[in-house]
Amino acid sequence: MHTPTPLETWMAQEHAIRSVLDQGPGPGVARPDQIAGMTGLEIMQAMLRGDIPYAAIAKTLDFAVVEVEAGRAVFQGTPGPTHLNPMGTIHGGWYATLLDSALGCAVQTMLPAGRGYTTAELGVNLVRAIGPKVLRVRAEGKVIHCGKQLATAEARLFGPDGTLYAHATTTCLVFELPTAKAAH
Repeated sequence: MHTPTPLETWMAQEHAIRSVLDQGPGPGVARPDQIAGMTGLEIMQAMLRGDIPYAAIAKTLDFAVVEVEAGRAVFQGTPGPTHLNPMGTIHGGWYATLLDSALGCAVQTMLPAGRGYTTAELGVNLVRAIGPKVLRVRAEGKVIHCGKQLATAEARLFGPDGTLYAHATTTCLVFELPTAKAAH
């Protein structure tokens, strides 16, 4: 019996997630009435079910959220030719965006209903170039602290063989979301 490799497992999970997302509203921004009363974790779970839009940047840069739980978010990406820098390796901005997404969404999973966040500080350390033989990478973000005004998190970007490509930290500002009435 064939035991799936980590890459095969990742690909199967990504295919299942993308199938669900393709059936949903697609990329975009959830309306306030779609997320009213939902915790950050509930919002992330609704996105994974295809009930609300997912971030358009994921389509642009070819990555997707594949797992969420309280204090943790995992994104999987496909580095490709459109993400190359002039030296022929994946641009650092691609690493940073994938890591920032995992970090921020990990924070999101810890927020009560009516609270949002934004990245205030992002520190990224690239430790190895992603070359053309790397078919997928994952960014796993984990919350270190989540308070009423600030949250911190850390993330690692790695391949299916465990190779570390980058790691990052963030500080996020946590704030009250405007209500639908206040937005008008």
